[in-house]
Amino acid sequence: MVQRLVVALLVVALVGSVGAEDTKEVVVSSAEELKGIKAKKITWKKDGAKMVLIPSTATLEQKKTFNRVGEPIVKAVEVEGPNPVPFYIDVTEVTVGQFKKFLKSSGYKPAEPIDWNHVYKYSPTDKHPMIYVTWHDATAYAKWVGKRLPTEAEWEFAARGGLVGKEFTWGDDESVAREYAHYGSWNDGKGTTKPVGSFKPNGYGLFDMVGNVWEWCADLYSSDHGGRVLRGGSWNDNTNILRVASRGYDFPMATDLISGFRCVSGFPAAQQ
Repeated sequence: MVQRLVVALLVVALVGSVGAEDTKEVVVSSAEELKGIKAKKITWKKDGAKMVLIPSTATLEQKKTFNRVGEPIVKAVEVEGPNPVPFYIDVTEVTVGQFKKFLKSSGYKPAEPIDWNHVYKYSPTDKHPMIYVTWHDATAYAKWVGKRLPTEAEWEFAARGGLVGKEFTWGDDESVAREYAHYGSWNDGKGTTKPVGSFKPNGYGLFDMVGNVWEWCADLYSSDHGGRVLRGGSWNDNTNILRVASRGYDFPMATDLISGFRCVSGFPAAQQ
């Protein structure tokens, strides 16, 4: 009886320790700190953003080759998939509250003052996505917080949530779009964005990858075009624009009521 009790207590203790490890918050201050971290979820210290790990799709394949004297040898060769290097991405779009903190802490001054009456009309609280930001404003925020804007390829891979060849972030069923995205809500100018994280996440646990606001990416729209890429569609679009492959753009100095952003942080090697 005593032995059974001891065993039971040990099992409970082990389960408790595993649970505590799984739920322990990993707080990160810089991209350099990511080296060696294997946590699937982290919290970025400076802006408090929750981030998730988007895994690498690189694989090892056996390749037959020869040494210097012609003898056959087999080597393991890394083959890059659509996402060769892992990175972390914000779970939600940058909020009004986070951007206000940036402005207060950094002293950054946008080229054109932000019209807060317009911001609050369509993103009325600190938990709504920040809008009326230029690509330069978004880049400045990312630099201040120690992250960066996603490349278009990173954005799309993360948006797909692990699905392959599907039209939307949740699959191909357009009838369930309202469960995952905020869209088609202009309502004669009376509509607004929704607080970030109001809908179901995709397979990687990311909210609002489509709908709510378009998201600035780092890339140029094309080599002969001055616009920067926007992805994801907005609260003012229809489901056709919510398709993961849909692309948009605007010029770096432009602002509007349907565009915002989120940030990523790659491992140091991915940023060289």
